[in-house]
Amino acid sequence: MNATVSIDWAAVCADLQGLNLIDAPGQRRQLSRDFYWYSPILTAQLADCLADLVVKVSTEDDVRQVCAVAAKWKLPLTVRGGGTGNYGQCVPLHNGLVLDVTQMCRVLSIDDGRVRVQAGARMHDIEQAVAETGQALRMWPSTWHVASIGGFISGGFGGIGSVRHGILRDPGNMLRARVMTVEREPRIIELQGDEIQQVQHAFGTNGVILDVEVALSPAIEWVHCTALFDSYRGALDFSVAASTPEIDLFLLSTVEARFSPYYVQMGALFPPDRHAAFTMVAPESMARFRALVAAHGGTVSLAGTEAELVARGLPPAYECAFNHTTLQALKVDRSWTYLQVAYAQPFDPAVVDRHLALFGDEVLQHHDFARAGGAYGTFGILLVRWKDEAHQYAVMREIESQGGCLIFNPHVYTIEDGGMKAIDDQQIEFKKRSDPMGLMNPGKTRGWTPEMARDA
Repeated sequence: MNATVSIDWAAVCADLQGLNLIDAPGQRRQLSRDFYWYSPILTAQLADCLADLVVKVSTEDDVRQVCAVAAKWKLPLTVRGGGTGNYGQCVPLHNGLVLDVTQMCRVLSIDDGRVRVQAGARMHDIEQAVAETGQALRMWPSTWHVASIGGFISGGFGGIGSVRHGILRDPGNMLRARVMTVEREPRIIELQGDEIQQVQHAFGTNGVILDVEVALSPAIEWVHCTALFDSYRGALDFSVAASTPEIDLFLLSTVEARFSPYYVQMGALFPPDRHAAFTMVAPESMARFRALVAAHGGTVSLAGTEAELVARGLPPAYECAFNHTTLQALKVDRSWTYLQVAYAQPFDPAVVDRHLALFGDEVLQHHDFARAGGAYGTFGILLVRWKDEAHQYAVMREIESQGGCLIFNPHVYTIEDGGMKAIDDQQIEFKKRSDPMGLMNPGKTRGWTPEMARDA
């Protein structure tokens, strides 16, 4: 899909003079990939995608220069942060330029209830900065040591903290964003509140995010807990009961016993004959939490702060949840891949019982509990034994045929096919303003068609 074979790259480099340019093949290949390797389907489809040139930027003026040059030469432009996405969000399908913003990582301001940061800042670094003011981020991905906040907003949905604060799109989580357009004379557009939906989960197809302002909450030293149950149904029933404001949780995730071999550090704290719920609990809720575990026939095998767990060589609870479960399994056995599922609400654990009986050892069950739109919801990130593409889609069809389940397909690279299922018209309208030539991350949205492009 090389759309840049006739470009005078020496002239392009001259126009980018003064910037940090990377043209070594090995580095270009590394910076043209993300975590799409979780999917054997995407691994095959995206293997040959390679940027012609990578530009590392550190200032807004750098970004402006790159955007102007991309517009002048009509070069595909793909923005890259930490590269932890799973859908190939920062993979350049049509070659061109990759814009690496990881050096744009300054914390610009911290105020009561909000922080403003450059898009390339790593989520964990932001957390450390705001902790000095007694505050904390409302949510973050399990890969927060590497993931950038711009990438999280561009490709994320929710994460650790979503059981307390909802998903990214929920009101009050994202406050402001500044976006640079890709034109011969780039402009900066400022978005506030719900306007940010125009670039949230748009895979970087409609403007370069320069900086963002997100909400903070008072910091809490969460207690990382592992609760064990005799059956997976018991773990699910407990989690449904724990999905209540009466117990202050930052994380609530269940994994069945067959995950135990992949959590080698846990040892007897997560034995192969017990099913686990991994949680982060506010100290004042620990008594209610322990009582609820006991009421569902469970036991608490581990409870401690993150520092205490790390000192014992144990993973924090958030590394046993969300897509870190997939990563833990793939470290041991690369024959797995995964699926993402949203369940009809109110959640009926009997649906999972049916899937356990139906799929046997071909599918391992893992569920995260979160809020969305003010209501509690249940989401699955399931391990699926890889056989071939036909088998993978057969599993998807079977799941979607039962109990109102909706698959968020992680084996495709377009926004709509992955989970949105429909074209977001407001994002396409914003793209007409911010990327009128259609140069940004081409091929990642079906909502943009060639006839929409105009010279700018």
